[in-house]
Amino acid sequence: MKISARNVLKGKVKSITHGSVNSEIVIELPGGTEITSIITKNSAEDLGLKEGHEVYAVIKATSVMLASD
Repeated sequence: MKISARNVLKGKVKSITHGSVNSEIVIELPGGTEITSIITKNSAEDLGLKEGHEVYAVIKATSVMLASD
């Protein structure tokens, strides 16, 4: 797989919650950090996602907001 995005994080599917249209996928990265992605249920099924499956979280954002106290 080749991709132009620079923010690619490899992890494992920790949990999947299917709704009627969308699915919530929780990905656990090395070190225990979790990222949650909402994708269509059809996409989750097409990817064959299952708990423990290795996946890549590809992050493409035009804005990244930060806050500090």
